[in-house]
Amino acid sequence: MFGGFLVKTIIPIVFSIVGLFILYIVIESAVRKGINSSIIGQFFEKKYGIKEDKKSFLDDDLDNAK
Repeated sequence: MFGGFLVKTIIPIVFSIVGLFILYIVIESAVRKGINSSIIGQFFEKKYGIKEDKKSFLDDDLDNAK
């Protein structure tokens, strides 16, 4: 009884959440790389001197706050 419930409901939800998280990481890194390498991104970097040295979204962790 519970095996069918697990297979039909919980497992697809877990796979969907994991898939959306991976998709978020791919899109976020592609957009960041695209903006940084574009002409407008390079212009703003030269004009305002903004250079973000974060390596990944994990650098936003509150444990790393100083």
